[in-house]
Amino acid sequence: MITANNLVHHEFIGLDVHVTGKNNKSLNLKGTIIDETKNTIKIEGLDNIERVVPKNGSIFVFEIPNGEKVEIDGNILSIRPEDRIKKRFKKI
Repeated sequence: MITANNLVHHEFIGLDVHVTGKNNKSLNLKGTIIDETKNTIKIEGLDNIERVVPKNGSIFVFEIPNGEKVEIDGNILSIRPEDRIKKRFKKI
C-alpha cells in the first residue's frame, strides 16, 4: 500500500502528478506518469500530449491512491527507478 512515508519506494507509473519548476517557473504540468528514467519522468498531460520533465529542478506533487497529496523534490528522485525502490532514505 502506498503512503506518504513510503512513496519513494514504490513505482510512480500510473500516479497522477502536478509538476512545477524550482528554476523554471513557467513549468506547470498536471497529468499521469507513463514512464520514468534516471533523470526524467514522462507525463501524459490532461491534453493527452506526452511530455518529458527533468527530475532535477522540478517539484513533484503526487496524488497517492488514498487521495493524499505528497510533495517531493525531484533532485532526490534522480536515481534509476529500480535502485530508488530498493534504497533506504534517512528519515528527516
